[in-house]
Amino acid sequence: MEVLRRSSVFAAEVMEVFDRSPTDKELVSQAKALCRDYINSRLIRAGVSWSKPEYNAPVPGGKLAEVSTILLRLGDELEYIRPNVYRNIARQLNISLHSETVVTDAFLAVAAQIFTAGITWGKVVSLYAVAAGLAVDCVRHAQPAMVHTIVDCLGEFVHKTLVTWLKRRGGWADITKCVVNTDPSLRSHWLVAAVCSFGHFLKAIFFVLLPER
Repeated sequence: MEVLRRSSVFAAEVMEVFDRSPTDKELVSQAKALCRDYINSRLIRAGVSWSKPEYNAPVPGGKLAEVSTILLRLGDELEYIRPNVYRNIARQLNISLHSETVVTDAFLAVAAQIFTAGITWGKVVSLYAVAAGLAVDCVRHAQPAMVHTIVDCLGEFVHKTLVTWLKRRGGWADITKCVVNTDPSLRSHWLVAAVCSFGHFLKAIFFVLLPER
């Protein structure tokens, strides 16, 4: 089953908008392309058995590819700090992966909670880590088509919540400023804050998603 489709032409078009002020639509397209790349990386790392996906991968050597590399690197740092937080997301939320509505509502609820107190790059990275963790769960539970749903949900959330913030910073390329050193002992405080608070988000969302009794 094809979930993610590769399109070098599309990726090239997405990359080109870094040379000017991006529109809302372009920022969302970039967000989804980055999400596909992030998810694919985590599926490969998890060793999930499924047919190799085709997806809109950033063009090697392009600016979007650089952003993707940084996003994945920061995601690695986030998951290193608390390795179990971004795994088994569905089990932590106690949700079924057989319903698109349930998965959509759960992801958007978690996303909203993450950004309740404001927007930071650390929280953006956390959002992508949640999307990837949930995508791994879906594929492992024989629901690969749900990956596309997760990507679309992330795009929807970016459009409604993050676009204005991204435009003020000149777009996704601003995330590259977060990497200022390679010393593992100097992990960015904003990543620590993001991962430490995410556990509380999961608990809050768990009660939000509980059916009324």
